[in-house]
Amino acid sequence: MQGQDGERDRHGARNGGDRSPGAPGGTSAKASAETSAEASTGAPAEVPAEVPAGAPDGTSAGAPAELPDPEPRRGRPRSAAAERAILDAVIALLEAGEPLAGLSIERIARTAGVGKATIYRRWPDKEELFVDVVRDMEPDDPPVSGTEGLADLRVMLESLRTRGLAQRSSALLHNIFAQMKSHPKLWNEYHGTVIAPRRLAMVEAVRRAVAAGELRDDLDVELIDDLFVGPMLVRTVHRPDAPLPDDLADRIITALLQGLAPAARV
Repeated sequence: MQGQDGERDRHGARNGGDRSPGAPGGTSAKASAETSAEASTGAPAEVPAEVPAGAPDGTSAGAPAELPDPEPRRGRPRSAAAERAILDAVIALLEAGEPLAGLSIERIARTAGVGKATIYRRWPDKEELFVDVVRDMEPDDPPVSGTEGLADLRVMLESLRTRGLAQRSSALLHNIFAQMKSHPKLWNEYHGTVIAPRRLAMVEAVRRAVAAGELRDDLDVELIDDLFVGPMLVRTVHRPDAPLPDDLADRIITALLQGLAPAARV
């Protein structure tokens, strides 16, 4: 697992956010050009940008065009470069020792080289922005089939293990989680948009395993899910010094399927 600099390089490569050395706060020139007008005017987030005359695509002559989202949105297209610059700005400020509670939208916008309206167009408040920052720093959620039972459950247990490793290897990520838990609104946002969907996906995998005859059908599915997830959470959260070997997910599943009672003596 790479250190903090390695993590930021990985994030930029994953999201296509190449940086220009001449842009403020590590921001790309493209992101700065996109929102220079907003920064100077201080236009509120709810006011859509005006379309300059003589430009059918909404850009002025010589200005770099923004990259639209895959799904059309009303109003101005979103810029991947601007989003990358904003996320990187938050990470840079946190790495410099700024606490989550002390970060303001104004400070983030200044560091990213964008206007406040550019941030508010994407995130209505700091909590949603910080949750996306944490998501960006964590390993990606792995794809699952959505049709398998134990196979999908194993993939998700392995994802829990790798996220535990990521928190152990990144002092910054560990520090962010510690701060999040002391800010109820931020923690509730993270729990509702990240943790709860992951838990639901695992419960659905348990249901598929029960339907396929891979697990008992006389137990509550949420209890079964807790039995699988519990040992991994104990290792990753409550016992930070406990080993997280590559085969831990398989060992947990095997132990539960075989049971803990000793083999019957002949």
